[in-house]
Amino acid sequence: MREATADKLHIFVIMFLISLIMSIQAPIFTPYAAMIGASSVLVGIMLSAAQFANLVGNLIAGPLVDRFGKRIFITLPLLVSGSLFIFHGLVANTAELLLLRALNGFSLAFLIPAAMALLSGYAENSRQQGKNMAVNGILGTIASIIAPLIGGKLGVMFGYANSYFVIGSALIITAVYTTFFLKDRQAVTVNKRNQSLSLIQVLANPGLHVVFLTGFAVMYIHGVIIYEIPYLSVEKGLSTVTTGKMFSFMGIGTFFSLSLFFINRFAPVKRLIFGLFGMCMTLFALLNEWTTALTLLLFLMGFFFGVIMPAMATAVTDAVAREGHGRAFGVMSAVYSLGMIFSSFVTGLIREVISPYFIAFLIGMLVLSFVGYMKLRLPRSAHTKATPLR
Repeated sequence: MREATADKLHIFVIMFLISLIMSIQAPIFTPYAAMIGASSVLVGIMLSAAQFANLVGNLIAGPLVDRFGKRIFITLPLLVSGSLFIFHGLVANTAELLLLRALNGFSLAFLIPAAMALLSGYAENSRQQGKNMAVNGILGTIASIIAPLIGGKLGVMFGYANSYFVIGSALIITAVYTTFFLKDRQAVTVNKRNQSLSLIQVLANPGLHVVFLTGFAVMYIHGVIIYEIPYLSVEKGLSTVTTGKMFSFMGIGTFFSLSLFFINRFAPVKRLIFGLFGMCMTLFALLNEWTTALTLLLFLMGFFFGVIMPAMATAVTDAVAREGHGRAFGVMSAVYSLGMIFSSFVTGLIREVISPYFIAFLIGMLVLSFVGYMKLRLPRSAHTKATPLR
């Protein structure tokens, strides 16, 4: 028992480090790309290309994680991604940055499904699953609070290029840590039962339709925020430290909602609907240019984001048997990537014509309406029982 607890602790440490290191670049990439010569449209294309590569990798990763184990698909992507981030600091033009961004998106695609599937194996029931996901969410949120501040400071102190050397080196060190301390305690079994849950079966699972639709809308909204807030440093001459602080307010909001453990008593789908509605209302306020309350609105956006993400993971594990967690989380990650692809690309194209917040609000409300309709139609058992593999 103690050994299992120690192994789970290492997973939490590794996922915290990953969240911390990856979030450091949030306030850096957009001004760095603009400095090299990328327009707002090209920045959107870069972000979309990375997410498209991530989507392709997610779909490939799911079956491989279920078949060959999780550990290798955590360690290897960290090594590759660390090297690619170092090369980010050596680019000479926007074409090289676009290529590196896409390659990095593909390499990281294997990381999250493997880590989430590995963590899900340390729970015997939905309540333990919710607790594990909440702890992981809290750690990730702490990382998201302090990481933008670190990223902003790095950008000011060392410059954008040198900041990517630091980020890449930190990921490589994390990969070394996983090599020595991370254990894949779940035996890899290749049999007919394990292979019977195909990608088509995951996509056809009615209990996952609500999750995937909500995940797309949430990540579209999240992508708009990630795109627009750093552009304040370009358009209004703000420092990366300031934009880093804004992202930290989102993280504080997420941390606050994750700390309210009583929320986990409610059904995952109810939390998804509540969180998405809250994000849409916050977008409505941003759409009406309540810039004087920007920090408060970002806090609320983070709060509702924190309500949704643990519920998303719990809903997936409730709807699919353990042998298919790798595939299910792979598809979920692919849906996240799809939302980010559309948000980055569309925002880059329309931001000079119409507010990206309006499009995000429209998409969020349409999905919210459809999810509510599906919840009324879907039998209660589809929300609470795992889909059999036979």
